[in-house]
Amino acid sequence: MKSAIASPQGAELLPLTAFDDNYIWAVIRDGQAAVVDPGQAGPVLQCLRQRGLELRAILLTHHHGDHVGGVMELTGATGAVVYGPARENLPHCDVRLTEGDRVVLPELSLAMEVIDVPGHTAGHIAYYGQIDQGKPVLFCGDTLFMAGCGRLFEGTAEQMHQSLAKLCVLPEGTQVCCAHEYTLSNLRWALAVEPDNRAMHQAQEQARRQRESHLPTLPSSIGQELQINPFLRTRHPSVIQAASTWIGSPLQSSVDVFAALRRWKNEFK
Repeated sequence: MKSAIASPQGAELLPLTAFDDNYIWAVIRDGQAAVVDPGQAGPVLQCLRQRGLELRAILLTHHHGDHVGGVMELTGATGAVVYGPARENLPHCDVRLTEGDRVVLPELSLAMEVIDVPGHTAGHIAYYGQIDQGKPVLFCGDTLFMAGCGRLFEGTAEQMHQSLAKLCVLPEGTQVCCAHEYTLSNLRWALAVEPDNRAMHQAQEQARRQRESHLPTLPSSIGQELQINPFLRTRHPSVIQAASTWIGSPLQSSVDVFAALRRWKNEFK
């Protein structure tokens, strides 16, 4: 399942499917490519062969196996340079990154800024920038999903809330390139939180049509997430009320609302 998004200048942003629901994002231009979070080497190698591409770079967001499992095979086959978070234990990394660093790949017209987004893991990073001076793009790994966010395996609710706050202020047109196809299940939960949210209903119907056509529901956008993602709406009265009702006590701070929402989502069937 692939659906390329072309920039006006000719670069492509391509989601390669891996495992059951992972996406490996590929940036392709002029016979060269970079990939983000290759949990499996096979989908990347197949794309390189089919399209006659040279893999120049691998960008990693965090250390989980479904995001880094293909790194060693890919570096052995291609010699690609690996960029990744400075504070994570990775199978291989040539360039260690923290917030404020930049990844510039002129051959791909790709320029990305690094944002520290701990929460899902302790050292998780995201990449924000532009491809060919087109729409801004965010590669956010397992921090932000369409209508959801990552589980708190190593970080706290406060850390994840702060990380998401960094992403909320990016331009609303920013393409959100998440690493998993969780959209329909996330929206089912989001509608339990805000059953009268018209934007959520519209997103659910569109996502259902896309999945029935075997198409990705991604990328989303920051503007869309501000409308449909309860984790980004912790100051909205309807979300505060829903979270307070679910937890069984009044919630005061947005961090407390976020923590309740995360527990709710963990337990949602």
